[in-house]
Amino acid sequence: MGTLLRNILRFSIFILVQVFVLDNIHLHQMVTPYIYFLFLLWLPFRIGRTWLMIIAFALGFSMDSFRHHPGFHTAACVLIAYLRPFLINLLIPQEGADTNYEEPSMKSMGGILPYLIYSGVLTLIHHTWLFVLEALQFGNVWYFLVKTILSTVVSLMLIIITELLFARQQKFRTNTV
Repeated sequence: MGTLLRNILRFSIFILVQVFVLDNIHLHQMVTPYIYFLFLLWLPFRIGRTWLMIIAFALGFSMDSFRHHPGFHTAACVLIAYLRPFLINLLIPQEGADTNYEEPSMKSMGGILPYLIYSGVLTLIHHTWLFVLEALQFGNVWYFLVKTILSTVVSLMLIIITELLFARQQKFRTNTV
C-alpha cells in the first residue's frame, strides 16, 4: 500500500475511533482519552514543516467539526505539529533514525523510552493546550490540572497499546540518499 493511501486510511480511522468510541468515554468527567493526534506523531520524519502544519490543521479542523468546538483541537494539533520537528531533533542524533527509518516508532527511535518521551511530551503539550482553551471558559484551575494529568496518562497508555497492537513494518535503510 502506498504511503499516501496508508496515511489517508490512518487519518480516517483515527478520526472515526476518536469520535465514535473515545469521545463517549468520560471517567468521572475528569478523563477524556484522545489518540487521534497519534496520526501526526506517526507521520514520516522527512515531511516538510509546511505540509505538517497543513495536515495538522486538517486533522484538528476535522475533530472540531465533529465536536462543535471553535478551533480547540485545531490549535492543539497545529501546536504539536510545530513542536514535533524540534523534539525529534532533540531525541534523535543527527545521523540517527530519521535517515534510516521512515516514521517515528519504538523501533526507529531506539526503544520504548525515547518513544515514550516523544509521545509523552507531545501528548502533554496537546492536552495542556486543549484544556487551557477549555479552562478559559470555566476558570477552574484544579479541574484543569487534574484533567490534564489524568487524560495525558490515559491517552499515553492508549498510544502505547496502539503502538504495540498495530506495529508498523519498517525496514532499516542502509544506503540512504
